[in-house]
Amino acid sequence: MKEAFKTVAVFQYSAEALIIKGKLESEGIQVFTMDMHTIDTDPLVSNAIGGVKLKVWAEDEQRAFQVLESIHKYAIGNQGQPIYCPQCNGEKIMLTSTIDSLKSLLFFLFGFILFLLPMYQKMKYKCEDCKKEFNIDE
Repeated sequence: MKEAFKTVAVFQYSAEALIIKGKLESEGIQVFTMDMHTIDTDPLVSNAIGGVKLKVWAEDEQRAFQVLESIHKYAIGNQGQPIYCPQCNGEKIMLTSTIDSLKSLLFFLFGFILFLLPMYQKMKYKCEDCKKEFNIDE
């Protein structure tokens, strides 16, 4: 018997899945989620049950993969233009959080000990090609 649904993506948290679900639905593809409410109830079981699964009708699978491939995984500027590395001029730029000072380390440890989200984090861009970290205003 042929499967009616095909899994096109798996995510650790539902927030990530909902963003991609919205993109696929905006392209006219009907999307179903699996295990989303279970993971929302207890996020620690995400790895145990295989994450939030996005499923589409079998006939929409190829079109869904095309949409997923078109999503740019690297950082872009406010106007939608690519961000280039100031050192190597590469386009593979990721937005990362860093702990680069005693202040940020102390706040991170304080939040970790009290089971809070880190309260102080700097965000920097990092080039995947040359590994340079930089701010957008450089």
